[in-house]
Order: sequence, then structure tokens, then C-alpha cells
Amino acid sequence: MTYTEEQLYGVQRIKKCSNYYEILGVERDANDEDLKKAYRKLALKFHPDKNCAPGATEAFKAIGNAFAILSNPEKRLRYDQFGDEQETFSTPRARNYDYYREFEADITPEEIFNMFFGGHFPTGNIHMFSNVTPDAHYYQRRHRNERAWTQDKEEEENRPQNTYSAFIQLLPVLVIIIVSVITQLMATNPPYSLFYKSSIGHTIPRETQNLQVPYYVDKNFENSYKGAELQELEKTIEKDYIDYIQTSCWKEKQQKMLSFTLE
Repeated sequence: MTYTEEQLYGVQRIKKCSNYYEILGVERDANDEDLKKAYRKLALKFHPDKNCAPGATEAFKAIGNAFAILSNPEKRLRYDQFGDEQETFSTPRARNYDYYREFEADITPEEIFNMFFGGHFPTGNIHMFSNVTPDAHYYQRRHRNERAWTQDKEEEENRPQNTYSAFIQLLPVLVIIIVSVITQLMATNPPYSLFYKSSIGHTIPRETQNLQVPYYVDKNFENSYKGAELQELEKTIEKDYIDYIQTSCWKEKQQKMLSFTLE
């Protein structure tokens, strides 16, 4: 896995932060919108599927924990009152903040990321960082459904199958593959790619103006996309990138759940 100097520097900056406000890069009087905006940009930059620098996973967790604490009014008040004191006692020889010793949230960084970019994020003040809130019950129900789905799938795959039934089950997949191949043959090259693709000329790196999502274009891109057209295209790019991150998270969670079930 490769990473840039900028990504490594960003991870090192997070590790050197002395408090949650510094991690998110906001002032102590930051409001909910300031916190959401700061988290949205940092989460995309430090998500392990994008940032492979050493310590990126820990930095991503620190960012999620910082947002979870500061976006909860009660936890933020307690942190403002006692956070700096606990830092002094817990790390007397270093100023690096101990992210996981105190003030841990009741929700994982992955769940916070999914709530932001998966369509489940609530508006207004955030009160879901408790085991008795509706969102917590939602995630508990969802995890139970995912485990049940995995178990049913495993039992179904273990049943004896003859050639005909196997063909019937594979038929939808074959249709999808055929349609996909035909569509690719008929379609022209897209104007951008999230990854470096020299085969279709997408070798020039760019970033979106809003979330700084990296993407690649060909040498004629700037002649075709300017002004409003460029803004609309970059909205599509950011959505595609978020979908990619969301899918990667889901696949990783399914693999972990399947391993747990088999054990």
C-alpha cells in the first residue's frame, strides 16, 4: 500500500493534537454545523480505504471519537470541564492526548461514517451516542438482521444442489454480466476516474473544490468542463467516492461477521 507525504503528515498532525477541538481543527465555540463540516472533510481524508499511511486507522478513530464527544452536548460539557485536567494526569511526560482512556463515545467511528454518508444522519443536535437512543436500537436491529442474513446464506449454500438448480441460481448473475459487458462496449469513456487509469488516458490528478476528493482526467478535460458544468460533475464525483467508501465498509463488515459466525 502506497501513501503520500501529505497523508503521512496529516496522520502525524492528528497524533500530536492535545485535545478534540484541535483534532477537528475547530474553535472551542464551534457550533454543530462547524463540527459536521470539519468531520466530513477529515473522515474522507483519513478513512483507511483511502489513506494507507502508518497510523491512519488510529487517526480515523480519533477523528470519529472527537466528533462523537463534541457533538453530544452533555459529553461536550463534561469534556470542557474535565478533559484538560485528565490529559495532564494521564500524560505527564507528553502532550499527546490519550484518545481512548477517557471520554470514549458509545458509537464506533465506522457507524458515525455510515450515518454521515449512508443517509441515516439526523438533523439538529446529535443525541444518539447512548445505548438507549433510537439510533442505537436501529443499529442493534440492523446487526441482528445482518447476522441472520449471513447464517441463512451459509445454510442455503451448504444444501445439496443439482446441476439444473445451480444453473437457475447463476442465471441472474450471467444476465447481469452479459448486460454489463454489452454496456461497456457501447459506452464511451467516462470523463473522470477515481483511480489512475492510463489505459483510457485518465492520468492527470485533480481534486473536487468542496470535499477535496481526488480524481483523474484526460488532457482534454479542462476544455470540456468549466464553470457550472464542472461543479455539477464534481458533485457526481463526490457521490461516487462516498458510495465507494460505503461499499468498502459494508464488505469489510460482512467479512468480519462471516468469520465470527464460522467460529
